Amino acid sequence: MASSSDVNPSAGSTPEPSEVPEGDSMSQITEGPERRGRVRLRRAAVMAVPATAIAAGLMILTAQGALGVQFAISGMPFTVTATELNGKGFEQFGALDHMAEGSPNEGDTGGQVLVVVSAIKKATLTKLCQSVDLGGTNLLIKAGQGSKKVTATDLTTDSSELTGDAAFGNIEIGNDASTLDKAGVQGPKGVFSQQADTVKIANLRQTNYSTTAAVFKLPGLKLSFSEQGC
Repeated sequence: MASSSDVNPSAGSTPEPSEVPEGDSMSQITEGPERRGRVRLRRAAVMAVPATAIAAGLMILTAQGALGVQFAISGMPFTVTATELNGKGFEQFGALDHMAEGSPNEGDTGGQVLVVVSAIKKATLTKLCQSVDLGGTNLLIKAGQGSKKVTATDLTTDSSELTGDAAFGNIEIGNDASTLDKAGVQGPKGVFSQQADTVKIANLRQTNYSTTAAVFKLPGLKLSFSEQGC
C-alpha cells in the first residue's frame, strides 16, 4: 500500500498558498457548504426586494383607485337586497364586464354585459341578503340581520338593475367618468357619470354581476341553500 508521501497532489486538492489567485483568501477558497448557503440566501433576499416593492406599489395604487380590479365574471347574475344602504363618497358610471372566453353563459352577447358601476368609499347596509340561482335551488347569504350592520370600504358593484328609494347629498350629474373623485374610482373618458358626497337608498334591490371591496364585514353571516332567493 502506498504511503501518503507517495501520493501526488490531485486537481481537487487544496492549492498551496502560492497558487491562490490574487485578491482571494484561503478562507474564501475553503469556505464550507454552510457559508455558501448563507451567501445564496442573502442573494435571493436581495433579488426578492424589487418584486416585493412592485407588488406593494400595485396594492397601494389599487386601494387609491388608480388601478381597477378586473376579473372575468361568471356571467351568472346574483340578487342583492338591503332594507337600507348609507354611503359616503358615491360614484356611478357605465361600463362593460367580460366573461371568461368560451363561458357557457355568454349567450348571444359575445360574453359582454353592459353594467352600471356604483362605487362607495364607505358604506353600511342593514339586513343584507344575497342569492344566486343555481337552477332549482338558490345559494343564499344573509348578514347584518341583528343590531350590527354590514360595513364595507371601497365597495364597488357592477349592476344591470338597481331599484330603491334614493337620496343624494351634493350630487353632480353629467360628469366625465374619468374626472370622478368622490370614491377614488375613475371610469373611461367620455362616459356619462354622476357622483355625490352621500347616498341613502331604502329598500335596495340590485341585480349584480360582480362586487368588490377593500374590506367587507358581515356580522351574523349565514350561508345556506334555499328554494327561494332574496
